[in-house]
Amino acid sequence: MDLSSLSLTELRRLQSRVESELRRRTDTTRRNLLKKMQKMAADEGLSLDDLLETPPQPVAAKPAAQKRTRRAAAAPEKKAAPVIKYRHPEDSSKGWSGRGRKPQWAMDWVAQGKSLEELAVS
Repeated sequence: MDLSSLSLTELRRLQSRVESELRRRTDTTRRNLLKKMQKMAADEGLSLDDLLETPPQPVAAKPAAQKRTRRAAAAPEKKAAPVIKYRHPEDSSKGWSGRGRKPQWAMDWVAQGKSLEELAVS
């Protein structure tokens, strides 16, 4: 299939069909795997819930000679604000850091044959 011959509308339609098929196959695979895991657990006389429940951890006895010490509370980590590297060409309130999934407006921009660097923040 030659994607370069398709129009933007046709590409979006194709993308929608691909995403729909991916969701359908993922759901089917998940259901089949769940059935297999339930059967394996049943073969051993357990339920899947029995396997997923976490067993209590044994409490280790502390030696009598060990002194208790207080630990300083760790300072909560502050997450840095994302650095915006690209801005929407018409709506400056929309930005993208260049990490993670590319937003639709950036994909549309590139699909028009334009460079992503044209959207770069100076």
